[in-house]
Parts: sequence; structure tokens; C-alpha cells
Amino acid sequence: MESLDDFKLFLPKYLTPEDQKGLFEELKNFPANIDSRLYLEICRYDNIIYQGDGIDKLPVINLPDRRIEDVPVMVISNTCDIDPRNERMFKANICYCPIWKLKKYQEMLIKNGEKEAAVDEHIRRIKQQSITQIFYLPPSAVLKEEHIIFFDRINNCVSDYIKSEEVKERKLFFLSNLGLYLFVTKLSIHFTRINEGWSRD
Repeated sequence: MESLDDFKLFLPKYLTPEDQKGLFEELKNFPANIDSRLYLEICRYDNIIYQGDGIDKLPVINLPDRRIEDVPVMVISNTCDIDPRNERMFKANICYCPIWKLKKYQEMLIKNGEKEAAVDEHIRRIKQQSITQIFYLPPSAVLKEEHIIFFDRINNCVSDYIKSEEVKERKLFFLSNLGLYLFVTKLSIHFTRINEGWSRD
């Protein structure tokens, strides 16, 4: 893209003109605005699970370790695909990634022998959303610390594992337009980026 104005071509079409303008202004400040502006409190008590939501206590397994633990997660699935109001011939599963504390991840890298300067640079790039397989979660009203998710640590469970009336109590955060745009963009890059300079033919 030749200029930031080209981003306007890729803004979500479902947004109102006012919301599109607000999102564009936030994108112009990227990455200096990666803070609590990634979240919105307005849907905190909604009973619907949205893509990008933080949900507490969903089952996670990290093979080959067979232990299953209920931990905080971030929803990867598209909102419409997991909406129980949409009739389908089969039950939809919710896909999600466990949420990790950034500080614990940093400490683990040091413990594993990585050089402190290299780790500091790695953490800086994470906070700028420059690592394609990691999504950075700044502190929020509920997440008091910095957290991350790894897109390659996906788990799933049946959509009715969490009852509708429990959703509002277990919701940790809800992404703003800026947060969702960044999240979906990084999700798309991670899963659909084509290997450059290589042909399958």
C-alpha cells in the first residue's frame, strides 16, 4: 500500500461511517495505541460469545501432556458460527486459545537460557504486535497484567459447554473495533499467509 489512506479500502463495511472514521484514526496511531483501547466494556454483560472475547474457565489440553485444565481463553471462532440461535444440522464447536501471562512467558525464556537482551527485544516486538503467531493483550479492567495468546495453541469444545446464562459472568473482555480489526488481521496473516517465492505448480 502506498499510503495509510489505502487502509480505508479494507475497513470493515459493516461499520457506520462514524465508526469507520474512528477506527481509521486509531490505525493511524498504531502501534503507539496498543493499550486499553483494544477493549470495550459495553458488551461485558452480553450473553453472546463473540469472536475475540476473553472467556474464563474453558478446558485446555497441551499434548502430549494429557492433563485437562480449565483456564482463561480467547475465542478464535467466528461469532455467527457459534451463535446458538443459528440453526444447523450439527453442533458447532468453539475454537479458542489459552491466555498466558506475558511475565511468566518472559521468565520461562530466561530460565531456558535465552539471553536477556534478546528476550527484551522479543517482548518489545510482541507488544508491537510484530510476532505473527502471538497476539498481545494489554492490561484491562479485568486483566490486570499483560497477557498473550499463541495462535498455534488452539483448543476446542462443544458450544453448549458454557451455558448462555453463564457467559456474562465468565466474560473477561470484549474487543473494540480497533482490537477486533488487529485480532482478525493477525489471525488471517497467521493462517492464510502464502509462502513467498514458492509455487506449487
